[in-house]
Amino acid sequence: MRLYIIRHAEPDYAHNTITPKGHKEAKALARRLKGEGLTHLYSSPLGRALHTAQYAAKATGLKVKVESWTRELSGLNLGDVAPWGPLMAWDLPGEIIRSGVEPLDSGRWQRIPFFRPKKFQGIVSKVNRSSDAFLSRHGYRREGGRYRVLKENREKIAVFCHNGLGLTWLAHLLEIPLPLVWSGFWMAPSSVTTLLMDMRSESWAVPRCIGFCDVSHLRQAGLPVSTHGIKANFD
Repeated sequence: MRLYIIRHAEPDYAHNTITPKGHKEAKALARRLKGEGLTHLYSSPLGRALHTAQYAAKATGLKVKVESWTRELSGLNLGDVAPWGPLMAWDLPGEIIRSGVEPLDSGRWQRIPFFRPKKFQGIVSKVNRSSDAFLSRHGYRREGGRYRVLKENREKIAVFCHNGLGLTWLAHLLEIPLPLVWSGFWMAPSSVTTLLMDMRSESWAVPRCIGFCDVSHLRQAGLPVSTHGIKANFD
């Protein structure tokens, strides 16, 4: 099975949709996805994801199914963080996250003061549980850090979602400490991140990232890469 985690096109947050440029991005993305042989389309319930997915639906003839758990993680709002201003958890600068003397393993990341609220841990745990249930429906049941193969398949599943959700999900799938993914990776609007359920035996599979933040469809369409959602200098 292949899983495509796709961030929505350039957002128009005020109107819960995508910008005129975002529509061009979504059309270019749809042309790319048409040739992927997709079998399922899923989307966040938010307009910017749904309106991006509609172009892929038209190009592939597939119906978009809404997965509510893939909506953006608005509850991970840190508020004002001096001197940077209002930040989401995935925008917290790496210089803070990586300032400790101990390495951040998957069990210690909650010790970072900004991430201590139980609410934050509950939101992340819910994403992880929802991910496990989603993959189990598609034939892969998580047991520890690997997935028992219930039904080997050749499905190709596209999920239209968001930067914060996508990074949080990726950390769970790949078992990388979450703050390191938040501070070290960024998903550009309309980008495609591809994971393969890698089977080295008949019983077990492990997600392997075979492409991250692919925006080649934008280059082919002569469109620049949008910088929406990144709070740093971007060349």
